[in-house]
Amino acid sequence: MEKYKSPRVAEEERIDDLLCRMTLAEKVGQLNQRMYGWNAYRKMGDGYELTKEFKKEVAWGGGMGALYGLFRSDPWSGVDYRNGIPAADSAKVVNMVQRYVIEHSRLGIPVLLAEECPHGHQALDGTMLPVNLGVGSTWNPALMKRAYGMVASEIRSRGAHVGLVSALDILHDPRWGRSEECFGEDPYLAARFTEAAVWGMQGEGPGDLAGTEKVAVVLKHLCAQGTALGGRNAGPAPIGERELREIHLPGAKAGKDAGAAGFMAAYNEIDGIPCHANERLLTGILREEWDFDGIVMADGCAVDRLLALTGSHESASALALSSGVDLSLWDMAFSTLEEAVKQGLISEALIDRAVRRVLRLKFRLGLFDRPYVSEMRAISVVGKPELREVNLQVARESAVLLKNEGGLLPLGPKSARIAVIGPNADRLYNQLGDYTSVQREGIGTTVLEGIRMMAPEGTEIVYARGCGIRDGSEDGLTEAVEAAKGADVCVLVLGGSSARRFDGIFDSNGEAVVGEGGNPAEMDCGEGVDLADLSLGGLQARLVREVAATGTPAVAVLIQGRPHVIADWENSCGAVLCAWYPGTEGGRAIGELLFGGANPSGKLPVSLPRSSGQLPVYYNQKDPGRPRVYVDMPSAALYPFGYGLSYTEFEYGEPRLSQPDISVAALEEGSRVAVTVRLQNKGSRIGAETVQLYIRARESGITRRLAELKAFRKLELAPGEQRDITFSLGKEELAVWKPDMTFGVVPCRVTIMVGGNSRDTRGVELWVTG
Repeated sequence: MEKYKSPRVAEEERIDDLLCRMTLAEKVGQLNQRMYGWNAYRKMGDGYELTKEFKKEVAWGGGMGALYGLFRSDPWSGVDYRNGIPAADSAKVVNMVQRYVIEHSRLGIPVLLAEECPHGHQALDGTMLPVNLGVGSTWNPALMKRAYGMVASEIRSRGAHVGLVSALDILHDPRWGRSEECFGEDPYLAARFTEAAVWGMQGEGPGDLAGTEKVAVVLKHLCAQGTALGGRNAGPAPIGERELREIHLPGAKAGKDAGAAGFMAAYNEIDGIPCHANERLLTGILREEWDFDGIVMADGCAVDRLLALTGSHESASALALSSGVDLSLWDMAFSTLEEAVKQGLISEALIDRAVRRVLRLKFRLGLFDRPYVSEMRAISVVGKPELREVNLQVARESAVLLKNEGGLLPLGPKSARIAVIGPNADRLYNQLGDYTSVQREGIGTTVLEGIRMMAPEGTEIVYARGCGIRDGSEDGLTEAVEAAKGADVCVLVLGGSSARRFDGIFDSNGEAVVGEGGNPAEMDCGEGVDLADLSLGGLQARLVREVAATGTPAVAVLIQGRPHVIADWENSCGAVLCAWYPGTEGGRAIGELLFGGANPSGKLPVSLPRSSGQLPVYYNQKDPGRPRVYVDMPSAALYPFGYGLSYTEFEYGEPRLSQPDISVAALEEGSRVAVTVRLQNKGSRIGAETVQLYIRARESGITRRLAELKAFRKLELAPGEQRDITFSLGKEELAVWKPDMTFGVVPCRVTIMVGGNSRDTRGVELWVTG
């Protein structure tokens, strides 16, 4: 038996043996992921067949490196329940694909199956979680680790191996259509959720990937897409190395340390260097500095965009490969790698370097020893009730109560007649976000349905759409106003939508094309859908004002994928609940929150601006040393990072330090400072609060930030209960990137601030001495 086929031989020895047997053409085949996976099969009645296109691709590469999106379902792929692969048939089709690749290639190398899962598995019957902005609002990585673990189990039971997970983008400009894919604007918060995603989906042990419950995680995008100039998708990131390391790389470093199997390069460029051609980033930092040994995958068609730098596909592929990209995605350039070697543009040794990384992942997944999967397991795993309950809890915790004047919420027995009004009240797909699969009939609850489920018996619910997301039709306004007039309270369900349509227009990488003959205007968020103005679209602000003019108390529920500007109408509403895109269980969760069946505990992962002209408004900006204000409006955000109300009231004591000062040498040697604060639930309801610790450092030789999140803890307290919470600060929390761009502790004065958000804190001074 060949060494590479024997499970008793060490992994690297198996890779060496296989690599030396491969031709250059076969090596190039392992680095290509050219097909859209939904083109690999055809549904024929109750069965499936592999397409000629798929078989031709296998023949071209002497096998197949990876296949993206075999199960993907959405308007871009054109896949729904009529022509796609539901959970019950998944493993059968996977085994067909795998068997064909193995039996029709000289060396029988299994294919990697990569699936899209930015917020759950984008497949027929796949569980869709709340989008990342909602996940960030939970401030509960432990809960998300459970959710991600269950999603991974679903994916692996269907036969796929790799999950592409959005985690690394930091939201600095909410005009960006992909804002919903960010955990928030803070690198520490994003890093904790990145860890949770990796540990949940991939496991915490090196052998977990070879089992039947976990999938390899490819984190995206590396990096700095969330700070694109003008908020335009794939725009340049106008930042230097310090900003890169302080803000945009901590999440990736946390993902690497958690064991992530791979990273996906970003579309943008940093200081003139496209990420796919950034050797300093993809090799220097990622591999040489961090010692990462996994794969780097290209984003869709991104290597072909390097033609603007190189002039030919061969040169583009050579540039990307030498910079550190290992595996292509739908591009033409990587298919010319063999010719690039022949032209002397790149050495075969660099081809071997990338092939080794791809093969290593396949061995770690156990594909050479167990290439096929049980064809019955997915039936019992996908859609388990336990995952639905976890998904519901994520939706509950992701909602942020921004305003609640006079205790309008929770709604009580006096609300005998409730008017539910707005374009997002009864549209499930508007709750799900971008990268969403076609949903089976009967799955999920809308906000209207959730209110009907949770309202006390005898409550009359009246519904009127009122207006659209962005259209200018006034046809529904009169009906909405009349509904509000006769109600005791009005619930206005407003916001945006990333819902795609099957008659939409899409680019070759799947992003929506809007305007100028593109998608219908009701889609105002998602990949390729950037805004200049963050105000609510269409007639929504007018709808709020006209409903408020009736005198009926109004509650606003925001269903959205980015922070919208609400300053022009929020005074018309007594309560405001920001629910982001809460997923399939979002309607029920919102119903529970509105009627008090659950207590809001979400906290904002991103600052809410007063105006688009106020941007940037993220909380951790550089300290200018003196106030810098606008003349026409306050400089501060309307609602600050970390903010969120509850139906109970929490009181913070003064923070206490274990010592008033600590030396640089002690911190460098591992000593730490303890920070303790007492928290008490002063209200009459049980509730959860997220205690947040920030620092503000001065006199350290470089410009520092106004505040930096360094720790948080979410805990539940009964009425009257009080508890001491202790945080520990050491080198990692107190060090900086020094003027010479080395990471270390310097003498400085640090204000340690603890509270329920980034604005309302109590502080204590710590001296870091020389």
